[in-house]
Amino acid sequence: MTSSYQEAVAYSDRWLGIIKQPSVSVEMGKWIIEESQHNFARHFNKGWLEYRKSVTEAGDWAVTEWTGSGARFQDVLGREFIDCLGGYGMMDLGWSHPDVIAAVKAQLEHTPMPSQELIDPLRGVLARLLAMTLPGDLQYSFFCASGTEANEGAIKLAKMYTQKAGFITALKGFHGKTMGSLSMMGKADYRQPPGVLYGGPVYHVPFGDADAVERQLDICDKVGIGIAACIFEPIQGEAGAIVPPDDFWPRVRAITQHYGVLLIADEVQTGLGRTGKLWGVDHWGVKPDIVTLAKSLGGGVMPISAFCSTEAIWQVMMYPNPFIHTTTTGGGALACSAAIAALNVTLRERLWEAAAEKGAYLIPRLEALVDRYPDLLAKITGKGLLIGVHFKNGEIGYRVAAGLFKRGVLVAGTLISATTIRIEPPLVISYAELDEVLQRLDDTLQEVQRSL
Repeated sequence: MTSSYQEAVAYSDRWLGIIKQPSVSVEMGKWIIEESQHNFARHFNKGWLEYRKSVTEAGDWAVTEWTGSGARFQDVLGREFIDCLGGYGMMDLGWSHPDVIAAVKAQLEHTPMPSQELIDPLRGVLARLLAMTLPGDLQYSFFCASGTEANEGAIKLAKMYTQKAGFITALKGFHGKTMGSLSMMGKADYRQPPGVLYGGPVYHVPFGDADAVERQLDICDKVGIGIAACIFEPIQGEAGAIVPPDDFWPRVRAITQHYGVLLIADEVQTGLGRTGKLWGVDHWGVKPDIVTLAKSLGGGVMPISAFCSTEAIWQVMMYPNPFIHTTTTGGGALACSAAIAALNVTLRERLWEAAAEKGAYLIPRLEALVDRYPDLLAKITGKGLLIGVHFKNGEIGYRVAAGLFKRGVLVAGTLISATTIRIEPPLVISYAELDEVLQRLDDTLQEVQRSL
């Protein structure tokens, strides 16, 4: 064994020992922080490390997460934070929900991963549960690990079914960062650096503008450009919790049906209760042809995503080649067990109603802060607990986000801008915790205003 292999064994042994400890000493916590900073800078992404408030605004010792429960988490030094980011929508059930953890632990004793040759039951169970709960007659699901994989699958499915190559999507839309889903993104910061993306024509229209969708479809029809699908988020998340006009989704549904174009709802962030309905499109009673899911589907415990469609559309996934789309690790037993438990909790506790009620409590109080600090705040957008706080400029937004972080509240900007920060806490956050967040935000705004 070479010396580097021996060092790797020793180093991994040390970390495996740390992982098995329920808690660590202050001295060990500081070592973990220093080691983590070194590893991120030398082996992961130095720019990512420098950009994060957890490092740049955390004083002498960066925040290195260790454990959490509900809407609160602690770092390795025992410092506590209220989570108003929720893993960008992944932590709908909060940190380490006991029901999800229990399901994964139990499944771990059976078969952690499937053979891929035999029938693993949980994949079928989860697909059936989704068929029971998704809007319309969406009957079939394919499971993968991330939102961008789900959108890649939806793009491929739409192309195979329609035998057309074009797509219509929205400015500032976010659908993932692999090449196909990146092609659908409406943000130059991510599209330009890699150069040429998906080969088919992709047209971007203003989000919420049904007339623009209709005009683009009419032009494509007249010049003979085949459009496979329109893909939109029900409410734009990364763009800043942007809610479309109430007529947008019903009109787009009617327009796409008129032109024989599929409608894809990207519910990666909005699905499973986040916006105050179980599915984002439920706000408008729309039934898409394809839906994509991820983030909170794994209950904040396991990575899992899905794209789902009707029996008629799914025929191209089954015949003549049922292996036309596969993945070795997607939809594994541990991930499916987490998703089954997450769905159970969400439905049993009707968490979308909690999101609606807490959003109705929080949004007016945030709007009152806009009136109180007109030089700092521009507007509040969103539904349920997907909320955008829009500032007059990015510098103010960054200072507010940093001030909240110093006060033990985790938030984040949208994409790479702090002009808007998201309030996206776990749906299980308490009203007392919401009041704490509002008080700390008010304190931060006062501090920023005094410094202007």
